[in-house]
Amino acid sequence: MAQPSMAQSTRKQLKTANKFWEQENYRAAIPFYEQVLAKEPNNALALFRAGISYMSFDKEKASDYIYKAQKLKPKVAKDVEYWLGRVDHLNYNFDEAITHFQAYNATLKKKDTRKADLAQLIQHAKNAKVQFNSPKDIFVKNLGPTINSAYSEHSPVISSDDKVLLFTSRSENVTGANADAGKAKQGQGNVASDGEYYEDIFEAKRIDEDEWEKPRSLSGALNGKGHDASIQVFDNDTKMLMYRQDENGDIFYSEKNGGDWTEPKKLNGNINSKQFESDAYITPDGLTIYFSTGKYSEDGRLDIYYASRQAGGDWGPAKSIGNAINTKYDDDSPYLSRDGKTLYFSSRGHNTMGGYDIFRSVYDSIGNKWGQAENMGYPVNTPDDDTYYRLSPDGSYAYLSSYRIGGYGEKDIYTINYIKNVTIKGKVFSARDSVTVIPGVELVFNGQTADKTAISFRDVTRPDSGNYQVNVLSGRTYQVALSKDGKNIATEEFAVPIVTADSSTITKNFYIPYVDTMSLAGDMFKKIYFDTDKYNLRPESVTELNNVARVLKANPGLNISIEGHCDARNTDEYNMVLGQNRSNSAYNFLKKNGIGETRMVTVSYGERRPAAPNDSPENMQLNRRVEFRPILKEGQSLQDVMTAPGGGASGTSTGTGTGTSTSGATGTGTMSTGTGTAAPLQPGKTKIKAADGTKVKTKVDEDSDKVKVKTESPTGEKSKTTTKNGEIDAKAKEADGDKTKVKTKTE
Repeated sequence: MAQPSMAQSTRKQLKTANKFWEQENYRAAIPFYEQVLAKEPNNALALFRAGISYMSFDKEKASDYIYKAQKLKPKVAKDVEYWLGRVDHLNYNFDEAITHFQAYNATLKKKDTRKADLAQLIQHAKNAKVQFNSPKDIFVKNLGPTINSAYSEHSPVISSDDKVLLFTSRSENVTGANADAGKAKQGQGNVASDGEYYEDIFEAKRIDEDEWEKPRSLSGALNGKGHDASIQVFDNDTKMLMYRQDENGDIFYSEKNGGDWTEPKKLNGNINSKQFESDAYITPDGLTIYFSTGKYSEDGRLDIYYASRQAGGDWGPAKSIGNAINTKYDDDSPYLSRDGKTLYFSSRGHNTMGGYDIFRSVYDSIGNKWGQAENMGYPVNTPDDDTYYRLSPDGSYAYLSSYRIGGYGEKDIYTINYIKNVTIKGKVFSARDSVTVIPGVELVFNGQTADKTAISFRDVTRPDSGNYQVNVLSGRTYQVALSKDGKNIATEEFAVPIVTADSSTITKNFYIPYVDTMSLAGDMFKKIYFDTDKYNLRPESVTELNNVARVLKANPGLNISIEGHCDARNTDEYNMVLGQNRSNSAYNFLKKNGIGETRMVTVSYGERRPAAPNDSPENMQLNRRVEFRPILKEGQSLQDVMTAPGGGASGTSTGTGTGTSTSGATGTGTMSTGTGTAAPLQPGKTKIKAADGTKVKTKVDEDSDKVKVKTESPTGEKSKTTTKNGEIDAKAKEADGDKTKVKTKTE
């Protein structure tokens, strides 16, 4: 007996659900369809109609239900392909939507009027695909559950001080929320014939940037028997434009009296008509009104018109805003920027992504007309309705009403912020001690804009402080490449949060596996200086070079880079040669004083690495110099080199200098060729592994006249050095594949 009773109950629920569905009262239909599906999960018709009902509340569930219905019963409805197209479009599956629309179109007769609507829907999907694949750098944020609900919220109006928000809601908090549909049909209560509550106007006060007080209804004087909606506050927030469901919908205004609003009054017959008037905007001077009306179109679709008045007078005859704005579809919700040069409006025409989109048009003061309408793009617009675009008082962001995935249900109010640049600053430290600041490190922030266009921002850490600073676009992850002397040291990801305010700063320090040999050398090697356009050694330079020679002789495993620099008086090419001559002068002096040429590398940087700005004689003198940089292997410290037995790596005389003179080089060599003054090697073969992981193989002939040394670092760098009868033949391969060859004679 239980089964027939359950079946009868299911039939009754389905009948009730279908009744609401046919009345387009989808909110009321859903619970009854869900009751049916709880008992009959494969009821194709219930799934199909429940899916259509969910399209305004849960787009993803709508898709699941309609697709499941079609799978269970391919011909569940004659127009199932149409609804599959609609739900795919709302869920950003634009190619699939087009396929379904085309399939449905093929079932219609040639003269079927629905073909024109399908052609438009197909074009909407194509438009949406273009806009979605070219997103703007815009941050869309929901105002949150204090303002938005599972019902529709729209028509945001912000006070001139940005502290009070007026908006329209169909939530269960509206006046007469307990009235039922039966009373609504008799004109009683606040439930409309579609089963939704009538629209009421609410007011909320701002607590801080992201929080609002609980809204209060302004139902006392403003809310009538039907729909009431906020439009605009003007005259220093003392007057309000509003919509009231009167004669198919008209524009009213109310004045503030103390803390409340007076009974609304209707605008004159040049604005209102027996057709639908939905939205309006009055310019700051109070002399022009832009409004949307169905009065002048054949089918009652909305167009935007404007009217003027003399100071103290009433509104004059209405004039069309022009065909650059108005289309054969609905054009609604006009709003002007404070300077009156940019018009924002909603339209179902132009190149909309679907439903209403927000467009803007710039006024042509020479031609005295509005320019071509421009779609505001994704993510301002979506495949569903996006309307009521209103700028904040300072114009830095905007409010928007939108049906979009991720909302609280139906239409919600959002803010639209353009993503701003943010200053990233900090220092680069050595990872060895997290204290030593490294100057001269190049940082390159590589990222993409929202539409995948590559962007890059660069700076170099300062020679005096080690600071860097870049101004980057916020709201994305950057690949930060850190390099020194032209060699990449590290690459890190850095996620920069969304910033919508001007003049924001984020501090980010980097820690890299690099030893600044110049800072480690400290007082050991002082710079030597030169006269203008000269490369001969000064007397005080000879004194310092003698000190360099003493240190090198005491530490035979220590190799150096001799780096020549210039001021900016001459051309770059000339200064590269002059810098090389200066480094050669120091190199030749040290060679004559007993330092093996294989322990030294010369480099010229010309004017490219100034120690100070070239803006005074004193600063230019600081730039005419030679610096001495100890050459270290990766993972090796200056202390390691200077305390190693025999001055070399683990007892072998394997320095890191190439012993060659290189002009314009960007870094130091890594060839292991130094001979120094280490003790003679013993015949035989040896294999060792250094502290940094470098493998060293040595083979010495019986009479010690031929020595082969092979090295391989953990990072892939390799070298092979053969010494025979006073000649050195060396080859090296860097981790990046660069190869170096050296042939030379030892002293």
